[in-house]
Amino acid sequence: MQRKSDINSTKQVTPDMFVPIVQDLANAERIERKSLSAWQDMRYRLKSSKLAMVGFYMIIAIILLAIFGPIFSSYNHFSNDLANSNQAPSLEHWFGTDDLGRDMFVRTWKGAQVSLFVGVMAALIDLVLGIIYGGIMGYFGGRVDEVMNRFSEILYAVPHLLVVILLLVIMEPSLTTIIIAMSITGWINMAWIVRGQIMQLKNLEYVLASKSLGAGAIRIIFRQLIPNAMGPILVTLTFTVPGAIFAEAFLSFLGLGVQSPVASWGTMISSSISALTIFPWRLFFPALFLSLTMFAFNVFGDGLRDAFDPKLRR
Repeated sequence: MQRKSDINSTKQVTPDMFVPIVQDLANAERIERKSLSAWQDMRYRLKSSKLAMVGFYMIIAIILLAIFGPIFSSYNHFSNDLANSNQAPSLEHWFGTDDLGRDMFVRTWKGAQVSLFVGVMAALIDLVLGIIYGGIMGYFGGRVDEVMNRFSEILYAVPHLLVVILLLVIMEPSLTTIIIAMSITGWINMAWIVRGQIMQLKNLEYVLASKSLGAGAIRIIFRQLIPNAMGPILVTLTFTVPGAIFAEAFLSFLGLGVQSPVASWGTMISSSISALTIFPWRLFFPALFLSLTMFAFNVFGDGLRDAFDPKLRR
């Protein structure tokens, strides 16, 4: 219990002990941080990921080299020069030559053109089919969703590689055949991603407002729901491209894809396996750039996924 003497000794509180706060009315409503939209915030967090930006710049560099790389060489990727076969990398042949004397630098970047074209086209077809099919499933739901979802599950249960190989055996091997073969079942994952996003968004207020104003299903799906679900869709698209590039290289390696003398990373790796211990550069360069391309797309996709993740927003 506090003694009376201690209470009396306590310093008395007087008005002169308080200092009034000066109000700065000019800066009272100032916003300390600039307001950012969802897309601006995504770009900011994506740029803050160093590994994702490394992957992005690697993708840009590989695309530019695939387009302009053959221009810097005077050699043709079809021309045979048996007198200069299996030449080691030099100032004349930067990546060396293959068993037919063809310049490996030119063929490597011609192969990059093929691989990137197949990867991008297959991914775009998967994107279109997935958005249409998944949008219908997610928006209408009920019986429509059940029937369409069961069909996609049955199709997904069929081994993808088996479907691709059978189609390539039936049809003549070409870039078009490879793209069609990879797109037969490749769109299912995209459709399920779109379906899940649409089911989360279709009961929100702005969708109900559009319905009350008389907007049709197609307009709501493609003007209201799909734009608001673009985050997961873009992430899935980013991961689809390296998968298609690797699938094309694998099929070409087995002899079911691009046929020689057309350059492809898969065909170049396949033709160099027998001479791996003697002429390693023939395998090194196409395998290196195939690996770098896969790495770049995957790390960029990881960064894009983290940038769209609302849990990481501050």
